[in-house]
Formats: sequence, structure tokens, C-alpha cells
Amino acid sequence: MRRSPRRAVIGVAFAAAGCAAVFAPGAQAQSPWPSKPVRMVIGLTPGSGSDLLARALAQRLTPLWGQSVVVDNRPGASTNIATELVARAEPDGQTLLFGIDIGLTINPHLYAKLPYDIFRDFAPITLICDFGVVLVGHPSVPANNVTELIALAKSEPGKLAYASLGVGSQMHLLSELLANKAGIKLLHVPYKGTPQMMAATLSGEVQLAWAGMFSTRSLVSSGRLKAYAYSGTKRSPLMPNVPTFVELGMPEVEMGVWYGLLAPAGTPRAVVDRIHTDVAKLINDPVFRNKELIPKGYEPIGAGPDEFAAFLKRDFARKGEVVKISGAKVE
Repeated sequence: MRRSPRRAVIGVAFAAAGCAAVFAPGAQAQSPWPSKPVRMVIGLTPGSGSDLLARALAQRLTPLWGQSVVVDNRPGASTNIATELVARAEPDGQTLLFGIDIGLTINPHLYAKLPYDIFRDFAPITLICDFGVVLVGHPSVPANNVTELIALAKSEPGKLAYASLGVGSQMHLLSELLANKAGIKLLHVPYKGTPQMMAATLSGEVQLAWAGMFSTRSLVSSGRLKAYAYSGTKRSPLMPNVPTFVELGMPEVEMGVWYGLLAPAGTPRAVVDRIHTDVAKLINDPVFRNKELIPKGYEPIGAGPDEFAAFLKRDFARKGEVVKISGAKVE
């Protein structure tokens, strides 16, 4: 079972000594960092939740670094395009990856060959946050809790349809984990994007979907959707009445999404430490935390480079098990 690093944010003074060696005048004749605008590459379209958080970080980091921080959206190939771009960038700290779990710890198990290796080609900087998703259903579904939903699925094998963003997406993997644990068969219906997926669920074209608490809370409270259970390790404050799969005796269905920052392998450690220190300041800042993280269902973490590297290894192994259960493969 996946274990996230403890939520205590790493102390922001952690990197001071290492940074001094590189940023001191004349240190190995290196230019001060950053020497030009910093590019933060993300593999999803503008307006997505991850994009909005990346832009909030960029806006706050710009005055701290004295250079513009520019969010560069490179969607496509399930975030592989953005991930490869950063893997091939100069290791000078000027190009960063706003990483999402699918590109780093899921896709390597889905694709027979990728143009990057997450352990060889990247320097982990910080694990920013993680969050779970909620299983929701159309109000016409004659089941009001997970027990009733499983019973319904068993009585009608393969008839209950769930929406996803495609093979290997979080929604696909979670649905297959649930089906495997409960001994049921569900119908997988992939969509091109979140708007199409949610429109299909709201119209009753499909019966089930997985989505973030922030985007579904009002739909559930207004009765347009039913909420069954949450995939996080503990209940979300956004929907405190929705149980977790863990407390329902189904810990196998616990799986969250995470966001982190990475740089190309070979980036100077002092630069990596400086970036982590400044991002940790923001995560600890009550204004940023209470505007950009907590209200949107994100659980702040702020783990440092070594802890993030260890987490990547654990999550890589965990997601490999999940993909194997799902049987998902992308040619």
C-alpha cells in the first residue's frame, strides 16, 4: 500500500550551507541562479487543476527568484511529451517539470518503451502535495452506498459503465482495483477530457466516474451526483460525510494523485535545494496554503529531494502492481 511522506514540511533552512557554496561570489565561476526566466513545463492543458496550481506557484516564485517563472503547457501522449522535454533539457535549473504521477510512475508500466527513465533522467526536487478522488454516480443508479453498488454490479455483470480519461488513467486503474477487490465486472468507457467525462456522467450516459472533491462537491450537494467513497487515506474536509475505501475494508482501492517538481539529472544539488527551500516557504505560508491548496482538496507535503526520491521508488513499485491488476497496456 502506498505510503506518502509525512506531511510535516521540510525545514526551509535545510539547504543554506549547500546553496552558499554555489551562490557565493566566484564559486567555481558559476553564474548566479537563475540567470534567465525559469520554464516550468507541465503535460496538461491550461485550466486543469495542476495547471492552475503551477501558475500560482510561478506567480509567487517570480519575486523570490528575481526572474519570471513561465508555465509551459505541453499536453499530449499522456504527459510523455512534457516529461521527455525536461529529461532532455540542460541541467542548469532553468527548466523544471511540474510532474504528475501518471507520467512518472504509471506510464513506465503501460508503455513498452519510453524516451526517458525517471530514475536516470531526473533530479527530484520536492513532492508538493497529493489528493484522492471520489467515486460518484448518476442519481438514477439504484445504490446509495458502496455495499449496495457492489451488489448491483454483481447482479448485472458488465452493465454498470464508468467514465475515464483513457487506458491507464487514474479513473481506469481505480475502477479495476475496485472490480478486482469486489469480484465485479464494470464497463470501461474512455473520454478525451474531463469536461466530456463529467458531461457523460451528469447526463446518465455512464453511471459512474471518479473526480476531485473540489469539482464534485457542489454537484453532490445539489443532488446531481451521488458520492460513494473517497480514494484517499482519510476523509476529505471538503466532504467529511463521504467514507474512504480504507475504512470500508477495501484498502486496495486507496490511491491518490500527486504533484511534484523535478529537474533534469545533473542539475547542481545547491540549485535543487534552493528550489525546494523556496517552494517549502510557499507551502508553509498560510495565505498560499489556504488559498491554493486546502480549499481545493490538496494535502500539502513539501518533501525534500531525498525524501521525494525515496517516495518515487515506492510509488513506482505500487503503481506497477496496480497496472498489472488492471491489465492495461498502451502500444
